[in-house]
Amino acid sequence: MIAKFLFAAIVAAILVGNAPAQGQERDRLPVYLAGSGNEALDQHILDLLKLNLGSQREFILLSDKQAALIDEAPIVTIGPGAFSRIRQANRKAPVLAMLATQNFLDGFTTLSPGRVSGIYYDVPLLRQALLGKAILPQATRIALLSTTGSAALYDTLIDQLQPYNLEARLFIVDDDKQLIPTLIRALSYGDFLLAAPDNVIYNPRTIKHILLTAYRRNRIVIGPSQAYVKAGSLASGYPSFSVMAEMAAAYLQVFFETGQFPAPDYPSDFQLEINQQVARSMNIPLASREQIAQAVERLLTSQEAQRDE
Repeated sequence: MIAKFLFAAIVAAILVGNAPAQGQERDRLPVYLAGSGNEALDQHILDLLKLNLGSQREFILLSDKQAALIDEAPIVTIGPGAFSRIRQANRKAPVLAMLATQNFLDGFTTLSPGRVSGIYYDVPLLRQALLGKAILPQATRIALLSTTGSAALYDTLIDQLQPYNLEARLFIVDDDKQLIPTLIRALSYGDFLLAAPDNVIYNPRTIKHILLTAYRRNRIVIGPSQAYVKAGSLASGYPSFSVMAEMAAAYLQVFFETGQFPAPDYPSDFQLEINQQVARSMNIPLASREQIAQAVERLLTSQEAQRDE
């Protein structure tokens, strides 16, 4: 992936006559960092970026007031809050978002391609669905909960499932009183509940009720994130900070060469978080983390091979 970005940067520099001079100017630019407010997390991301970009690049922690003065230097934002603050302060600065989901970023990156980009923090829903399939090979039906406003999160997934002998049904919740009755209907349909990063449905106020209801009906929950597995979901994929930082560094390198970020994308590698205690409580036999991850990759690559034939 990094090689691909660097190749694109070289090609662009050849095609644009004054690109070498501009590239030299950009090569002297610092990287600004807008933090999440969690000092330990921000420092960890900063250390990883320095490791991947090299010690010669200057990194500067940025305040919201300073952001309004930035013109051409790239700003890396950590989390959706930092991204929103920077966009409010300066709509012209080039911004690379980290720790923000596809659903959050898509509108911004579509309106400002090349100037606003990001490394998605969530996991493709198809991969999450196949994680459920790898854990429950007999599963054929997936239950999905959403509001009317967030139903589009699942559109692409529903169209992707048929080759994997899976189908899904969307159950709409539009007020708090509907949540548990609708969830019970969803659990009666699906072999497992697949959760997207939808903060209206899945949030600290609702997650305990969702997980307990699923547990009592002997249904597992997959996703939406590593944090929810710790709360009681059975499993979720998640991107590691080191992989995201490596990809962010590659995006920054392309920016310094071309003046444009590559299009936003997911990391190429994901880790698995599995709640062994939930699996034992529900009498679900689990293979090792490595075996489950390999099963997901086999499912993905088998369909990719069939499409290429």
